[in-house]
Amino acid sequence: MKKILALVLAAIIALAVFAGCKKTDKQDVKSEGVMTYAEYMAAEIDAEVVIEAYVQAKQSWWDNKATVYTQDKDGAYFLYNMACSEADYAKLVPGTKIKVTGHKAEWAGEIEIADATFEIEDGSYIAPAFDATAVFGTDDLIKHMNEFFTVKGAVVEGMDDGAAFWYSWDNSGEDGSDLYFKVKIGENVFTFTVESYLCDATTEVYGAVKNLKVGDTIDVEGFLYWYEGANPHITKVTVK
Repeated sequence: MKKILALVLAAIIALAVFAGCKKTDKQDVKSEGVMTYAEYMAAEIDAEVVIEAYVQAKQSWWDNKATVYTQDKDGAYFLYNMACSEADYAKLVPGTKIKVTGHKAEWAGEIEIADATFEIEDGSYIAPAFDATAVFGTDDLIKHMNEFFTVKGAVVEGMDDGAAFWYSWDNSGEDGSDLYFKVKIGENVFTFTVESYLCDATTEVYGAVKNLKVGDTIDVEGFLYWYEGANPHITKVTVK
């Protein structure tokens, strides 16, 4: 009897595992007519694209247009000025699955989807942070454009005047403007940004960057945005 019960229990567990795998696999399958990430990246600039992805963060909403960071298990998609009502914008919480139709665009090296519309679908996914520490300074970095990432053990470098950060790219801004700061990763120095539309002056990361000191060792998280090269939008800073 014990042997029979053990076999039954093993069968139940196996079925449960199989059902869980099927659910995950189904979540990763694209709907008919929807591009894979590889197909999207291979498309020509200005081509119409149709993708399915999951909201990771919202940057801004204005005049019925939304700018949103999205991702699936294979890569990330930056949606710029997507048609969106204010009511629908409120529904785009992290993890929300959406189907997006628009045109592939490029601006200063950043690959994005413009002139887009969307519809909400069933499903949810939050992308884990990709550890990009070893990838900064290599040709592989661009392969992770717009992905949610982390870098560990970066060292804060001084700006041109020796300050730990600037308000705006040329230090012409004020409190509430974008924050720019430099970090050394390995042997290379990069400029990181706290995009004020994404993380405004009331957020923890904005305050953390204002309190940085040159020489601090930090871990960061953010989205690997691109502007004439890597220009990450940072959402979290932890001083070691």
